Amino acid sequence: MAPIPTPSAQPDDAPEAYVGLDATSAELLARERGWTTVRALPPGSIITMEFLAGRLNFEVDNDIVTRCWKG
Repeated sequence: MAPIPTPSAQPDDAPEAYVGLDATSAELLARERGWTTVRALPPGSIITMEFLAGRLNFEVDNDIVTRCWKG
């Protein structure tokens, strides 16, 4: 049986710190802090619930991050 892969470490970062930033600045900051995937979504978007290590999700309304979560 093949070994179970170990997910790569996520940046030690607080998602709440991105709320209130404009979307472009938030994405640049997230990438500087080591997030490999940054996803901006409009409010109420239908998304799948799979967790992806290294991904940071932004809910963006009028170019402002209103919510942020890992995975």
